[in-house]
Amino acid sequence: MTTRVRILKTIFAIAAASCLLVSCEAISNWIHDDVLVAKIGKDKLFLSNLEAYIPNGVTPEDSTNLAMQFINSWASEILYADIAEEQLSKEEMDVSKELEDYRRSLLKYRYEQRYINERLDTLVSEAQIREYYESHRKLFALDVPIVKARFLDIMQESPNIEILKDKMSSNSYQDLVEADSLAYSSALKYDDSSDKWVDLISFARYFGTDYSQLLSKWDKNSGFIEIADERGDLKIGYICDFYPAGTVAPIEFCEERIKDIILSSRKQELLSKLDESLLQDALDKHNLVIY
Repeated sequence: MTTRVRILKTIFAIAAASCLLVSCEAISNWIHDDVLVAKIGKDKLFLSNLEAYIPNGVTPEDSTNLAMQFINSWASEILYADIAEEQLSKEEMDVSKELEDYRRSLLKYRYEQRYINERLDTLVSEAQIREYYESHRKLFALDVPIVKARFLDIMQESPNIEILKDKMSSNSYQDLVEADSLAYSSALKYDDSSDKWVDLISFARYFGTDYSQLLSKWDKNSGFIEIADERGDLKIGYICDFYPAGTVAPIEFCEERIKDIILSSRKQELLSKLDESLLQDALDKHNLVIY
């Protein structure tokens, strides 16, 4: 069913639900390209506006709700504007200053973005990341623990549990490949995040619990966390590496954040220089005169 047909059905449904009388002329208008859907005074809402708002694939009920939401929002804005023009004084309706301020602000923002895009050096070297990290280590103290870990979700009666535990806790590449292969055929879920740092809040979501409870279940001697649920699943985590809260995170965990900080600093430096050069140029050309 096309978007247009769905929306036409939606409009009929809205009209029926609202006990509206739909004229033959209105139905004829709806069938053509520039379809009038609603009108308030001289303001009109067309079917093309609704088509852009209602995505393909939604249910008839959702389509009806979205169409009604759009129509109500459109009508509300116009009604507010109409009553404001009736009730507000001439001085209160004068928005020329606000519009000009907004125009200037928008033009400034757009030019700044163009200026930055044309001049910003986006290359951040490993040496620059390392230098920033070493100079600002206190910034990277962890609020929550981070881990490198592996996760297994498997039925408690599976005969492969101990084999999988043995292989997923191994440092052997071959064992890890075999763990992944065996988990594919016998487990509900297997995820190996041993090559990247993950905060413990995110890792705890695998177990359906919070990270403090997860830590209480962690056997530090074996490295395993095991939590059984009422459905018969056994959720197993193996912690390969761990940094507790309060310690400084390893540099690889901070790299993206450091890149963002460095690029943000470069942007601010560019904008400051732009601001200074514009002011100086205006002073030199006597376009800016300060009395």
